[in-house]
Amino acid sequence: MSVEFIGFIGNHNASETIARQGPAIDRDFIRASAAIHEAAGFDRVLLAFHSSTPDSLFVGQYVASVTRRLKLMLAHRPGFTAPTLAARQLATLDHLTDGRIAVHIITGGNDRELEQDGDWLTKDERYARTREYLDIVRQEWSSETPFDYHGDYYRVKGALSDIKPTGPEGIPVYFGGSSPAAIDVAGQHADVYALWGETYDQVAQTIAAVRASAARHGRKPRFSLSLRPILAETEDAAWAKAARILEQAKALRATGGEPRLVNKLNPGQPQNEGSRRLLAAAAQGARLDKRLWTEIAALTGANGNSTSLVGTPDQVAEAMLDYYRLGISTFLIRGFDPLTDALQYGRELIPRVRALVASELTSSHAAE
Repeated sequence: MSVEFIGFIGNHNASETIARQGPAIDRDFIRASAAIHEAAGFDRVLLAFHSSTPDSLFVGQYVASVTRRLKLMLAHRPGFTAPTLAARQLATLDHLTDGRIAVHIITGGNDRELEQDGDWLTKDERYARTREYLDIVRQEWSSETPFDYHGDYYRVKGALSDIKPTGPEGIPVYFGGSSPAAIDVAGQHADVYALWGETYDQVAQTIAAVRASAARHGRKPRFSLSLRPILAETEDAAWAKAARILEQAKALRATGGEPRLVNKLNPGQPQNEGSRRLLAAAAQGARLDKRLWTEIAALTGANGNSTSLVGTPDQVAEAMLDYYRLGISTFLIRGFDPLTDALQYGRELIPRVRALVASELTSSHAAE
């Protein structure tokens, strides 16, 4: 099982510790971030989706135009584009980028954010709609003859696309969501199921649940883990760096200058299960397992990818190998200083993890 690294390209330079400045779309920053991630050895980059942000499909087109090898993972929310059209849009961009496209399906766990786009379904209803959406998308990508579909949310008649994905397996479908409804849909449709940076026990439990769901459909998905690595030359220096990051994040929040966050729409206990799981981990302590750090998750209400592995590059790489042994084959990593950290990951972390995984694979083959 090879290892994949996904980075993150925001629309401007901002994080929990960096106040956003400038326009909603900073092309200079996007172009610089794309160049850094490509040079650093990342396989893909995530282009995020939110009900108030620029459209990931168009930002992805721009990133593709300024890179040559870097693959893209476009966050996409079912329900706002007809599934037949979305399938053709993604397949078209897949051809124009020579097969560099993947899609990350995010159904949405915050009712108030969904209401911004006029979506009034409940969460379980949204996942039921997502299932139908992906049923149609996959048929649009694969069917060589016109097809009909009759569901509770979508009905199409005689659908047939002239544009198919470049590869025979279609466009890779990454899938996020931790609720029982999400795991049920993931079992049917996820090629890669994505988790946030949870404890070893939590990750093992989720992998087992998704595998059981997928087995009912004769499928074997891969798994992705999202983390915010914090690296330094010594372990003490890395923890000191984490402490500085926490203080910077607190100071930025105190001034109201932090980026627009989902949990501002719904303060208190988050609605989505993934955030609840991160907060449950944070309630166990600030430092868990070997070097999982939870204080930013606790500070932000576990708004998205907000837990870290802290240590030297070797220590963090070894902790990532632990997750690999649990079944994680993709790591989505981004830092609190987006450009500087991406450079550091490419120089100090990604090569170490790839080497450890290669050694692991060699040992496994030798034992067979």
